[in-house]
Amino acid sequence: MKYPVEKTEQQWLEELGQERYIILRQKGTEYPHSGQYNLHFEKGTYCCAACDEPLFESNSKFDSHCGWPSFDDSIPGKVEYIKDTTHGMIRTEILCANCGGHLGHVFDDGPKDTTGKRYCVNSLSIDFK
Repeated sequence: MKYPVEKTEQQWLEELGQERYIILRQKGTEYPHSGQYNLHFEKGTYCCAACDEPLFESNSKFDSHCGWPSFDDSIPGKVEYIKDTTHGMIRTEILCANCGGHLGHVFDDGPKDTTGKRYCVNSLSIDFK
């Protein structure tokens, strides 16, 4: 897949550092309850840690008690959805639509009074502004 922001894997590794590279480029997952944005609820915008593209607004963030930052919606057109059948499961992976960075997965167990979605995101895949 082609993205507006494309770099070599070596460039990504040098720019992101080892931890973020594993999450964003190799589809890793950080340990639950370990990320700096899990219980972060300030007003602002969560952007892709790889390319700085705005992805989620703070008003869509909620505490799902799952151990990772959770959002009930993304900024329209900023997230790409891919069927993920790894680890014996069928899930929907979410990627930054601007650079293809792995963010996490989206599930249908979010707040029923909003979208019903839970975007389960790795803190290392995002920055806050």
